Amino acid sequence: MAQTRTYSTGRRKTSVARVWLQAGSGKFQINGRDDANYFGRATSQMIIRQPFETVDQMDTYDVMCTVIGGGLSSQASAIRHGITRALMLIDPELRVPLKRKGFVTRDPRKKERKKYGQRGARAKFQFSKR
Repeated sequence: MAQTRTYSTGRRKTSVARVWLQAGSGKFQINGRDDANYFGRATSQMIIRQPFETVDQMDTYDVMCTVIGGGLSSQASAIRHGITRALMLIDPELRVPLKRKGFVTRDPRKKERKKYGQRGARAKFQFSKR
């Protein structure tokens, strides 16, 4: 590893995560808080650890990230995307197992806009025949 810290960006819906990886003991710091303190759900904590579990480097790197926008679920996915991209910068050989799990590709799904003359994106106003 030539650099001491590796930087990468991950995105999901409207969340943007800036992720820094450095050699360490596997600590996660998200917006200045511990991961268990930031994400109440165990599912979100599991999501941000998935890239490390995939490449068997669970306690090798410390993760420091700032994340803005979206909800907690999309923030966790944005962090996972950023960690994946940072791991690929450190070792390009890790791309194959990470790509196989689907962590490399950004999830393009976003909320559909509300249409005029309707209640929502697809829902219509209630129709009364009489």
